Amino acid sequence: MLLGALVDLGIGTAWLEGLPARLGLADVRVEFADVMRCGMRATKVIVIGPGGAIEGPADVLEHGHDDDEPHGHHHHAQGDQDHHHAHEHDHPHQDHPHRHIGDLLAVIAAADLTPRVKERATQAFRLLGEAEARIHGIPFERVALHEVGSADALVDIVGVIEGFELLNVGAVYTRPIAVGRGWVRAAHGRLPVPAPATALLLEGLPIAPSGPVVGEATTPTGATLLRTLVTGPLPDRVWQAVRTGFGAGGRSPTAYANTLRVTLGEFEADTADRVVTLVTDLDDMNPEYVEPLREALVSAGAVDVQCWSTMGKKGRASFRVEALAPIERADDVTAAFFRHSTTAGVRRARFDRTTLERDHWSFVDSTGETVRVKTLWGPDGPRVKPEFDDVAAIARRTGVSAHDLFRRIHDEALRSLEARANV
Repeated sequence: MLLGALVDLGIGTAWLEGLPARLGLADVRVEFADVMRCGMRATKVIVIGPGGAIEGPADVLEHGHDDDEPHGHHHHAQGDQDHHHAHEHDHPHQDHPHRHIGDLLAVIAAADLTPRVKERATQAFRLLGEAEARIHGIPFERVALHEVGSADALVDIVGVIEGFELLNVGAVYTRPIAVGRGWVRAAHGRLPVPAPATALLLEGLPIAPSGPVVGEATTPTGATLLRTLVTGPLPDRVWQAVRTGFGAGGRSPTAYANTLRVTLGEFEADTADRVVTLVTDLDDMNPEYVEPLREALVSAGAVDVQCWSTMGKKGRASFRVEALAPIERADDVTAAFFRHSTTAGVRRARFDRTTLERDHWSFVDSTGETVRVKTLWGPDGPRVKPEFDDVAAIARRTGVSAHDLFRRIHDEALRSLEARANV
């Protein structure tokens, strides 16, 4: 389903059609189909081996029925395309040959893939193997997958990782994950949803209500990819949807659209963002330690820190410290308040912040000194500001007034910026 959604985003099919050969799977090929799921068009990816399609035990298991449909019997999924049934095998089995996880890692190492894809694919198979090893109580190196299922897993996992790389995706986020409900039938009998390996692989990720899905909504391979690729929940920032792709699952129940949606988006520039103001009042801390507190807050992610004198209860002299932080760093900055001050509580409030576009650069001034400069792009043109620490350091070395240095370097920086713009 993830592969189908990535293809539906418009990155073409050639990379995926050539993937089996690059993985050394000479008897495996990939095909594509436009299918309908509850009136929705979606792209279905089909992995085909010597004996036919191998991507879908689910194609013939549930037959589109679930517990919410009015039928006298129910066809629960006996597994999903990602249930490869790990086993411990030390002997060949002619009817059902197996491949150990180590064999699959060797395939990835030898494949024609970018270093980043190899690294992430290796991480994914290690996660999958470690989960299966823990479930079955066997050493990692003795975990084996059915040979047919291993080919499917290679195409699924490597293909999805490579697809996100082709899209040049910087980060992957997910909403809470639905796992489904009921039971699945695996090689050794019935298992509750989520299957044991899936439950282990989803540790640390947010879980949502199951929704209408009877059977598995998240499989071990899907959970492995989430653990490997996902940065976390979608940040509380404004973003723009660029393209959306829909991938189809093998089952086609009538009660819900068995599809997976991937949206390619872009965050708005940092000129418009949500920020948190974190405030505390201190009346029992030596003011000498305010500066170390300020440095700690900045190191924790605060973009600005201010402090001013106040009058506390019972007439005590006190001071207020206020830090401005991105929402995603608010907890880190709060922890820094508690670690580096005497405060017993920190107040927080959210605000919308609009800032000018800015950039940081360096130039060599007329005396040969390298100076860092910040440029703010205002409505009336650029505003340049030489870095204070650099100006102060030059003043100490040369004995020239820091104020005079600032004005000269400012003018030279502005001319340098204008020269760059005219190149």
